[in-house]
Amino acid sequence: MEFSQYNVNTLMEITSRPDLVFVRGQGSWLEDNAGKRYLDFIQGWAVNCLGHGAPEMLRALNEQGAKLINPSPAYFNEPSLNLAQRLTQASVFDRVFFANSGAEANEGAIKLARKWGKVNRNGAYKIITMDHSFHGRTLATMSASGKPGWGTMFAPQVDGFPKANLNDLDSVHKLIDAQTVAIMLEPVQGEGGVIPATAEFMQGLRKLADEHGLLLIVDEVQTGMGRCGTMFAYQQFGITPDIMTLGKGIGGGVPLAALLARQDVSVFSHGEQGGTYNGNPLMTAVGVAVFDVLNAPGFMETVQARGRQLSEGLLKLSAKWGMHGERGAGLLRALVMDRDDGPAIVDAARKLEPQGMLLNAPRANLLRFMPALNVTEQEVDLMLDTLDGIIARMRG
Repeated sequence: MEFSQYNVNTLMEITSRPDLVFVRGQGSWLEDNAGKRYLDFIQGWAVNCLGHGAPEMLRALNEQGAKLINPSPAYFNEPSLNLAQRLTQASVFDRVFFANSGAEANEGAIKLARKWGKVNRNGAYKIITMDHSFHGRTLATMSASGKPGWGTMFAPQVDGFPKANLNDLDSVHKLIDAQTVAIMLEPVQGEGGVIPATAEFMQGLRKLADEHGLLLIVDEVQTGMGRCGTMFAYQQFGITPDIMTLGKGIGGGVPLAALLARQDVSVFSHGEQGGTYNGNPLMTAVGVAVFDVLNAPGFMETVQARGRQLSEGLLKLSAKWGMHGERGAGLLRALVMDRDDGPAIVDAARKLEPQGMLLNAPRANLLRFMPALNVTEQEVDLMLDTLDGIIARMRG
């Protein structure tokens, strides 16, 4: 079907989209309406952790869809219990609330922290977040985010989110007052430019939270579920958070997210948290299938190996073209360039013939890479070689 035959004006205008429609995908590859294939190193913004059309996910969808799709969250269902048990056994948390998106999970974390502050800290409600952070697109999560201009875009903003600087413990300490209830951050700032927190900073936050009786919340919507080379990124810092949020990779492409908390932090009363589709068996059955693949022997070691391969390849590109290096963790990485040609590279990669490539530039001088966690060694090499060719053509 020709692109001109689609009435794209029926969709609300929320972002700039190229003139193509994707119709099918397999692994690290997408195919558009004209039959052109694209090597996908975005994967729905770190969502499709097993790539496109993962057989384990399709099997779970088909089998669960034939049995039970949604009995309502007023009742227990087997897949949600199975997934909750897997998540708690693999982490330091005791309780799970399932949601449909990372923003919804983060909204829940904010509510839970405020309720905990009401119960335990005389109504304390402020949550210290980080400059350049990203926590979602609801009113509260936009206010919590440190993205420039977001706090006032739909003013009045939600009060109570003072901003500190990532990896600057003193900047956090200065913001703590009697109304502070929690500190919330991404272990690696994804939208902010793939900026990792240091182990010293994360351990310092835990100590600071303990000294002042605060909660430590890790937003692992992008970093969780193996993306950084361990099931959860917080595990690389030697800390025990109080609350964690998951999204993106937990469903491998279906709408699924989770809010996890330790037992003594789980203070919601009946009716304070819920959602029509939350924890439905169709999505959580897929979550179980995804978890089991990620948890299989040797899987994380392969993610770590591909992460090292990608890191080393980006460093070589950086050295060759006089760029400023690379950063990240596991298979969430960024190439820091010496000029603002990120959007032009993204555009050129997509337009390549006979096969295109999908890349992401969250900043004009930055390329972000979020391939499937089961991306092959050959596909990483192909991406690096193709990117090198694009840069060569652009720079003459």
